[in-house]
Amino acid sequence: MKLWVKILIGFVLGAIVGLIVGPSIAVIKPLGDLFIRLIKMLIVPMVFCSLVVGASSIGDLKKLGRVGGKTLVYFLATTAIAITLAILLSLVFDPSAGYVVGEVGTYTPKPMPGIADTFLNMVPTNPINAAATDNILQIIVFALFMGISISLLGEKGKPALAFFDSVAEIMYKITAIVMGFAPIGVFALIAWVTGTSGSAVLLPLAKLIFVVYLANILHAIIVYSGAVYIWAKVSPITFFKGFFEAMAVAFSSCSSSATLPISMRCAQENLGVSKEISSFVQPLGATINMDGTAIYQGVCAIFIARVYGIPLGLPQYLMIILTATMASIGTAGVPGAGMIMLGMVLQTVGLPLDGIMLVAGIDRILDMIRTCMNVTGDAAGAIVIAATEGELATAKPTRGRGAAVAR
Repeated sequence: MKLWVKILIGFVLGAIVGLIVGPSIAVIKPLGDLFIRLIKMLIVPMVFCSLVVGASSIGDLKKLGRVGGKTLVYFLATTAIAITLAILLSLVFDPSAGYVVGEVGTYTPKPMPGIADTFLNMVPTNPINAAATDNILQIIVFALFMGISISLLGEKGKPALAFFDSVAEIMYKITAIVMGFAPIGVFALIAWVTGTSGSAVLLPLAKLIFVVYLANILHAIIVYSGAVYIWAKVSPITFFKGFFEAMAVAFSSCSSSATLPISMRCAQENLGVSKEISSFVQPLGATINMDGTAIYQGVCAIFIARVYGIPLGLPQYLMIILTATMASIGTAGVPGAGMIMLGMVLQTVGLPLDGIMLVAGIDRILDMIRTCMNVTGDAAGAIVIAATEGELATAKPTRGRGAAVAR
């Protein structure tokens, strides 16, 4: 039985068992926590070594800049589309319908970094500390400098390149071993979420949850499927089937960074993305590409406005789109970026920050789908960029269409 089938079975059984057993199912959560810890163990060495190898293999600084530019444009475009779709669906379905406002808590916003601080924080003062604190963005920057320098050294840099390449391969092998535990880990995490959430928390906000999930699913079907088919001639079925393992882990773990080792393995082994492109695009996407989070912000902003009876017009909708799109980069690498971004959006259009507390109780449920879409968008971006660079070797082309260019 294929691994993705086992993960799907674990997912379904976990949801059923959690609903039947209830809160007491929390006793098995340590199994899920163990799975997440095993994955997190791989993040820093895998991302760093893979990116060093990728940057040094690209070699040509012009090509590196071209790939970076394409990646940034793709991420910004899909994020803008995502939040636009979220707003449209919120206006059609009204996520606040039937919701009765109770006592609302007070939300204290975290300090928002300035533009200068955002760019300064990308550069590590201590690379070892960046690795120890899982600061992925700083690790990416240092790895890029390392990889480019190895490439510029020529023959003298080859021993270092061989070392990092070997370590990266070891990390891929460990990832494959850890993924054997995925069905059990996913089962435990999903059972815990469904068992502890309960109907008392979910039912009052069921309409909000429905709109967020619908927007994410439609975004994946329309935007991601369209992107990989148009630019890479990859069948949407091939794409989602090849990336399902990573999607399931992202959905259950709610962590783009924790899912990164699996995401990169799926993109490279199942979808034919070259190591060079995957190692650059996906770690970068894990920090600045937030389509799922943008959808969450758009729906929540409309929900909060409707609950408080504050009318929004076209200028406010446009500001929500612009703010959420740019905030995905402006809060890159900042812990709790989702809440900070939502706070920025609410402040921009004059909505009360305390409205965040209305959705705080279901944040885990919403975080599952938005994280899943975030990592899926990274993979779709890696496929598109790889195809435009002639570095995609898709084993299963769309029926009746030509295969992608081999590496």
